Amino acid sequence: MSLNRVPNREDLENIADRLNGVVHRTPVLTSETLNRISGATLFFKCENFQKVGAFKFRGASNALLSLSEEERSKGIATHSSGNHGQAVALAARTAGVPAYIVVPESAPEIKKKAIAGYGASITYCAPTLIARETTLEAVVADTGATFVHAYDNYDVIGGQATAAKELIEDSPKLDIIMAPVGGGGLLGGTALVTKYYSEGTTVIAAEPSGADDAYRSLKAGKIIPSVNPNTLADGLLTSLGTRNFPILQELVAEILLVNDDEMIAAMRLIWERMKIIVEPSCAIPLAAVLKHPDQFAGKKVGIILSGGNVDLEKLPF
Repeated sequence: MSLNRVPNREDLENIADRLNGVVHRTPVLTSETLNRISGATLFFKCENFQKVGAFKFRGASNALLSLSEEERSKGIATHSSGNHGQAVALAARTAGVPAYIVVPESAPEIKKKAIAGYGASITYCAPTLIARETTLEAVVADTGATFVHAYDNYDVIGGQATAAKELIEDSPKLDIIMAPVGGGGLLGGTALVTKYYSEGTTVIAAEPSGADDAYRSLKAGKIIPSVNPNTLADGLLTSLGTRNFPILQELVAEILLVNDDEMIAAMRLIWERMKIIVEPSCAIPLAAVLKHPDQFAGKKVGIILSGGNVDLEKLPF
């Protein structure tokens, strides 16, 4: 049964049970070197080790498993330039249902290949939101598939929430939990879980200064769309979802901005010191911690490493 409201504590319990054995329970890693550099005690929830290499598999799987048998039989559809498309494709293949993905021609090659590799039916479109939406509407009309939005969907938000739920279970009594923010699916889910399972923990987001629409939206008290974002963090280019924004307004303490140079330096630090692959969007929270040492000094900080799908031919360092 698909949710038509903000997930409550009982919903989050049910979602965690539903996804048990479907998604990886990813490890939480620590680094003495990064603790020393940052002055904080950091706990990294490694969603770069999740199926499809990103947290998105959680939301896509929950959205699919929340559909009726009749809806599932017609498949699921979405538009995506990357991780969400891969997540929908694999979730559908795992459940034995069709997946239809509308992909902008400008999407990274590594992500196009992965979507195709998971067996989805791909339709390419021009790299504009209007082209993505109109192409998707035609695909849905033709197939009868259910549209699963990448973040503006309560089942997706609830699925993404399970990453922070596991982090809190494995690393209790955190002072702060951090996540990057693009559309607000991961951040919204993280904020809800923290409210219900870790009272006293503050939720702080990080965002590229070249795509700071969430920061400006929270300041303005209304959604300010992302227009011509300019950042290497290709996973954080979207505007906030209408379902996500009120959750962020209520439960997220603040959004910290970092520029691309700071993000790339943090990405490189994770590669060098932790020996794990992360994509630019993923490094934003660590970059924010390093930029504001006084704010995090002596604190226990949980950081959700959102994904590791980076094109090795185009490393930014």
